[in-house]
Parts: sequence; C-alpha cells; structure tokens
Amino acid sequence: MRTVARKIADWIHRLGSVWVEGQVTQISARPGTGTAFLTLRDPAADVSMTVTCPAPLLREIEPPLREGARIVVFAKPTFYLGRGTLSLRASDIRPVGIGELLARIERLRRLLAAEGLFAPERKRRLPFLPKGIGLITGRASAAERDVLANARARWPAVCFQVVNTAVQGVQAVPQICRALSTLDKDPAIDVIVIARGGGSVEDLLPFSDEALCRAVAAARTPVVSAIGHEPDSPLLDHVADLRCSTPTDAGKRVVPDVREETERVHQLRDRARRALHGWVDTQCRLLDQLRSRPVLADPLGPIQRRADEVAVQVERGRRAVLATLTREQTALAAARARLTALGPTATLARGYSVVQFRDPAGNLRVLRSVSEIAEGAPLRIRVADGVAHATAERTDGDDR
Repeated sequence: MRTVARKIADWIHRLGSVWVEGQVTQISARPGTGTAFLTLRDPAADVSMTVTCPAPLLREIEPPLREGARIVVFAKPTFYLGRGTLSLRASDIRPVGIGELLARIERLRRLLAAEGLFAPERKRRLPFLPKGIGLITGRASAAERDVLANARARWPAVCFQVVNTAVQGVQAVPQICRALSTLDKDPAIDVIVIARGGGSVEDLLPFSDEALCRAVAAARTPVVSAIGHEPDSPLLDHVADLRCSTPTDAGKRVVPDVREETERVHQLRDRARRALHGWVDTQCRLLDQLRSRPVLADPLGPIQRRADEVAVQVERGRRAVLATLTREQTALAAARARLTALGPTATLARGYSVVQFRDPAGNLRVLRSVSEIAEGAPLRIRVADGVAHATAERTDGDDR
C-alpha cells in the first residue's frame, strides 16, 4: 500500500500549478499558526477540495474572505501519504470581483438563451386557483411573511406548503434544488414559488446558478420567481414561468382576490339575470304578437266567415236557379199561350174553324159556305199547324 501511495504522490507532485475557481465553504485560520485551511467547493457540482495556504497570504486579502465568497487560487496539487488525501497548496488567492461575476452571469445568460430556456413559448400559465402552493424560501424570512400574508389576504383558503432552505451561501443551490424536486413530485402542488428578499450581487448569486436554472426549466410544475427587488434580475427570473418583482408581488399574483372574484360573480349573475329577463320579455312579446293575430285571437272566426260565404253562395245559387226556373216557366207559359192562341183548339172551342178543301180541279180553297162543297161529297177535317184541312162530302139534309 505504501508503494501505491508513493507512486500516486510522485505522479501528482509532477503536476504543475493550476488556477482553480470555487466558492469558499469553510475557513480555518488559527492565530499563531503559519498555515490556513480553506474548503473550496464547485458551485455547479457537489465537489469540494481542501486548500492550504500560508496564513499571511490569507490575512493580506482585503476585504477579508468570508464563507460564500468566490475566489481564484493558483495552487499545486499535493498528495499526503499519511492520510491518503489530495489537496491544493495555494500560492496566490484572488477574490472574484463583481465585474467578473457579472460577466460570467452574462455568458451563462447567453448560453441558456441559445438553448431556448428563456423562450416565451415554453412558459406555462399559472392555474386560476391552485389547490396547493409550494413556497421555497429562507427560514422565518421577510419574504416568507410577505408571500403568505398577501396571498392569504387575497384568498384566505389558500393552502401553502413551505420548505425552508438556505437562500445564500454554498448550501443554497443544492437545498433549493432538492426542495424543488420534492415539491415538483407532489401532486397536490400546482405552483411553486421561490422567494428571497433583496441583497447584494454576491447574495443573489445562487439564483443565477446554472444547475438551479436547469432544474427550474425541467420542472413540470409552473415556477414563480420572486427574488430581490425590482432592479434585481437573476437568471432564475428568465427561466421561471412567471417573474414577480418582489415576494409581495408574488403573493398577489399566485391567487385571485376573493373580493374581486365575488364582485365579478355578482356582476356576471346580474348580467345573466338581465339577459334572461330580456330574453323572456322578448319571447313574451313575440307570443303576444302571435296571439293577437286574427287567426289565433279568433280561430273560429275565419271558419264562420267561410261558412257565411258558403251560405251566401248557396243562397245566390238557389236564387239563380229559381230565377232561371221562373224565367223558363214564364217563357214556357208564353209559348203555351201563343200555341193556344194560334192553335185550332181555341178557335174550335169558340165554335169557329177555318176549313180548306180542294175543289174538283184539285186546288186548295177556304171553305166559306157549305154550299160550295159538291153535293154528295163527304166532309173530312184534319187539323195541322192551326189550320183545319177538310175534304168535304155533302150528305142530304146535313148542313154541317
């Protein structure tokens, strides 16, 4: 084992010095000692290493280093045979300035934007009234009080599930990611709010961390970002489905106002009532118009009028038939009277007749006297067309 450890140490000691960037999670510099110990952590991964440096080098840094600060160290890897551990021996320590931090955030912003994590079309709408809201924030923080107070003032029945995590420092990103994963898996949670009060650029660095931004983008539950104040704009604001300027604003936007919604319900109910009354009034007027029409106001009237018209026509027909019969009867009576006047019957009834006879020459003559008839000729009378045609034949002692 000694041989293996020695070979590993020889190989590592041959490595040159490198620049390493990380976040300070622990500082140990006891007075009177010549060596200081730091624990340096990768903000984007759960990887940390021990850094040793001369104590005067650490005391010369202004302002003094504190936990959570980002630094760049120029160090040489060192392997300790006795403990079998790897560490870095730093010869230069440089704090990362605000300008460098902002430049790195800007580069990460462009990278995430190029991947489409900021695209508006991927952002989801918040539910109108979530049945459960997850809140990730610091313990007993003003941001927690603001979100809860404003949300419950607007909708008293709102249900919150609060998860307290670190919101700055080296533990903030892993704790927030774990809380986000837990709430995202809970089917009772419809919205997740990540809230923190204001602070310096260094304090808000966890909310521009790449790992946290990608975790928020991968979440299935809509995420609301309520970080800092209005001027603050960490990368989480661009990845989240909804960006709120402050935690107070987040409490107002995740739930509706019960008074406004009640008033809206009353207005909609009044509108529906007026619309229904208007429709009923319109239909009633339509029914009145239909009922006022003659065919519906007096349904038997048209039938009676048609019956009266039929009766009038029947009476007119009867009168016409009677007039025709009377006229024909009158004409028949006139014809009969003419026939009677012209016929021989009436003349004979008065004792008169017109008798024609043929003389011996065969000519037709009117009989004016019986003496004109040849003696001994028989007398026969035939009536035709009102004229008595006779052939006389005389008989002795007969003057007829």
